[in-house]
Amino acid sequence: MAGRIRQSDIEEVKARTNIGDIVGDYVSLKTGGVGALKGLCPFHDEKSPSFYVRPGVGRYHCFGCGEGGDVYEFLLKMDHVSFTDAVERLAARIGYQLHYEEGGGGPSESSGNRARLLAANAAAEEFFRDRLSAPDADPGRRFLGERGFDAAAAAHFGVGFAPKSWDELTKHLRGKGFSQEELLTAGLVSQGDRGVYDRFRGRLVWPIRDVTGQTIGFGARRLLDDDKGPKYLNTPETPVYKKAQVLYGLDLAKRDISRQDQVVVVEGYTDVMACHLAGITTAVATCGTSFGVDHIKVIRRVMGDDNSQGSVIFTFDPDAAGQKAASRAFGEEQRFSAQTYVAVGPDGLDPCDLRLAQGDVAVRRMIDARKPMFEFMIRRTVERFDLDSVEGRAAALRAGAPIVATIRDPASQNGYTRELARLSGADLQDAIRAVRAAQRGSGSRDGSRDASRDDGRTRSYSGGDGPSGSAEQPRPLAQADLTDPTQRTERESLMVLLQLPGEVGQERAARAVQVPFVNPTHAVVRDAIASQLATLEQPGWVDRVLAEVPQAYAPTVNALAVAELPQGGDPGRYARSIVDGLIDRDLLREKAELTSRLGRTEDPELRRQISLAMVAIESERRRLRGE
Repeated sequence: MAGRIRQSDIEEVKARTNIGDIVGDYVSLKTGGVGALKGLCPFHDEKSPSFYVRPGVGRYHCFGCGEGGDVYEFLLKMDHVSFTDAVERLAARIGYQLHYEEGGGGPSESSGNRARLLAANAAAEEFFRDRLSAPDADPGRRFLGERGFDAAAAAHFGVGFAPKSWDELTKHLRGKGFSQEELLTAGLVSQGDRGVYDRFRGRLVWPIRDVTGQTIGFGARRLLDDDKGPKYLNTPETPVYKKAQVLYGLDLAKRDISRQDQVVVVEGYTDVMACHLAGITTAVATCGTSFGVDHIKVIRRVMGDDNSQGSVIFTFDPDAAGQKAASRAFGEEQRFSAQTYVAVGPDGLDPCDLRLAQGDVAVRRMIDARKPMFEFMIRRTVERFDLDSVEGRAAALRAGAPIVATIRDPASQNGYTRELARLSGADLQDAIRAVRAAQRGSGSRDGSRDASRDDGRTRSYSGGDGPSGSAEQPRPLAQADLTDPTQRTERESLMVLLQLPGEVGQERAARAVQVPFVNPTHAVVRDAIASQLATLEQPGWVDRVLAEVPQAYAPTVNALAVAELPQGGDPGRYARSIVDGLIDRDLLREKAELTSRLGRTEDPELRRQISLAMVAIESERRRLRGE
């Protein structure tokens, strides 16, 4: 049995890992204040970013749903891996050699272990790629060549070939130490009456990778006439491959999607390849399933889709299946903040065929000529009717009105109402009445349809204070009243003590933790900071504070350690001014108490002592103000 990873190694790996890089593999992050990054939360559906990452502290927190933690907790929640797997993955990423205790000799290799399944997929990908150059892979090379893809293109996308053999891959992977159960769990082999056999045989194979670039499954295209299986055969659902949450090509496209605020959704692997080679490097495709809600969540996280400036462009084949896909995409269109479009190739050619027939420029021109999704759907709906008859025009108007009714922007809705009237041949006033009737019948986007899509920003939440200066904040922890200047100063002081301890310094921090706090939750965090004050400027500061608080208060500490600080200016000067303000407020309170006592006593000696204390307080206040 493998041993436990040495605790010092766990801490060292975390210290050497930039949490921003890890989270950035899953979420498009942008600057969110001094030393912070922000993006759309990967753990709940939202329209505006409430998910913050603070690399300097090594923690993340969502002010919408309350999820938060360190880099290990992020991987545990995001990929559902074990703690050991998370440590081993990060150690491998930075090239750190782990040490194991209690007699263990290495990492866990239990069947079904995520790391083992990924390793098996990686080994299979290498096998398939190597076999693409073998003599029996000629049908695969010919298929690629006929579609305009050379060896370099195949290598770039990792395309390979599965030999027409009962168990060649199985034997190869068993020889590398993978068990039969692991290969079955990974979906690389199947179980039949004659035993275990390769799932992919005599097919061209594309590796399907997650957003981090790890191979989690495969898509295989039929090549041979005697292959009676489906045209495309994909990896089945496995612990690492969930087809409804995967987009082919996202690992290659994610950087450009984030930079360009654009994603192009095509219908197949070869379409993705054609788009990328033509310069449309934001193209992705679904993997053996319809485009759905989970795909939208993935795109929005990668795209940072929190405004209306981005573009989501769908390409559809003109056949019945393509039209059905267009309807499904339109049904989910409102989940995007970005503008949605449809791009259709000339003569109905998909990107791969268009590139082959007319070259790279034609593919780029096709994307540039995209039409707004609403315009596309209205035209498609109206064209189904006989517009030469009164009955046909009336039916077209009734069918198109519900589409226009879902448009949220009033100016756009008015424009499309006129477009519907023009396309259907109806009177403008009739079109206006039809759209209003459709709104009353089903609810507009601002009404019932949006109500079911709570993005988490307005819910009541007791798991953490919202980002500083946020326009919409969830209810703070322990019902802290941030309109109260005293409680707000307490909160901001705890934020800088946790986030910028070196800027505050030992002396200031020691005086700050002596201040009585009004908010009891803030007081618990203050006491935890006080107990670890000797290690204020050492690595792992927030983790030590977290270890001191009761578990119920951990989300508070995490939120305060990640919450956004004001941008601009000198962070050190800001941190010191906040703590000095806290101390000064306490000194003012002490002075008021002494003044009251002075007025109540006639004892000369006591009056002298009180006066001296008041002088000392004023001296300290002047020192704080730099006088």
